[in-house]
Amino acid sequence: MKKNIYGDLSIISGNSNIPLAKDICKHLGVELSDTAVNHFKDGEISLNIADSARGADVFIIQPTSKPVNDNLMELLILIDALKRASAGRINAVIPYYGYARQDRKTKAREPITSKLVADLLATAGADRVITMDLHAGQIQGFFDIPVDHLSALEYLSDYFKDKVQEEGDFVVVSPDLGGVTRTRKFANYLNLPIAIIEKVRPRPNENEVMNIIGDIEGKNVIMVDDIIDTGGTICKAAEALKKRGAKKIYGAATHGVLSDSAVDRIQKSALEEFVITDTINQPEENKKSKIKIVSVGCLIAQAIDRIHNNESISVIFG
Repeated sequence: MKKNIYGDLSIISGNSNIPLAKDICKHLGVELSDTAVNHFKDGEISLNIADSARGADVFIIQPTSKPVNDNLMELLILIDALKRASAGRINAVIPYYGYARQDRKTKAREPITSKLVADLLATAGADRVITMDLHAGQIQGFFDIPVDHLSALEYLSDYFKDKVQEEGDFVVVSPDLGGVTRTRKFANYLNLPIAIIEKVRPRPNENEVMNIIGDIEGKNVIMVDDIIDTGGTICKAAEALKKRGAKKIYGAATHGVLSDSAVDRIQKSALEEFVITDTINQPEENKKSKIKIVSVGCLIAQAIDRIHNNESISVIFG
């Protein structure tokens, strides 16, 4: 065990993404703590943390992905159990922060659920949150505890370095106006130009028209987003790019939610490949030929190591 002022380093995982937790432990050179998270017959969550947590610097690895409410409750209950077990510090590592898309009111009587979740985590007893590529960076301000916001963009861009060198003539495309900052950051890693898809709905109940701002004709394209959910928008965007003369079209997103028929939709689309990270554990049926997965275990391990040793992590901020 590594020692520091916060106590021994301890890594605990809920059920959401055990493979990622094990990968993080491998990079840190520590064992995953023996923890069993189960359910009673009525669906209530029960857990048993076999290893002592007294005075320890505990990092709980638990993305709040599907089933979102179960995984969120697991995380809250783990935090509460560790607080009652006198853990020295409790760090919630949430690579994918569920409810992040409910970050503002867009109509009357609508909740801001991402703020509610932030309050629940602090109330349960979390001392710190480590997360990755929030849907809106401003969500960090919903917390009254420290938040370390990591980015997987450099890891995703690394996947394309060889393709850019071999195939040449690439442009990075934002699928909407809101993702321009993310797209430019990704493009800077590869020293590429950007283009933007502007979606316009001419009249109510009419299909969106996609205008392309920038030069994509005769070029290979990488579309970049933070989340791919149903895949409908990204596949329509790929079709629009193809009609306007793009050659090969690739996609990349940090979080592969992949709900509904997203995987089949991607398989049948104009996309050559879609690259995601392992912030969300993917079932075997999602690992189709066009879906490529990049690991961020090393990045999260670096952040944990620096936080545990009271070192700055700004050097690994994306």
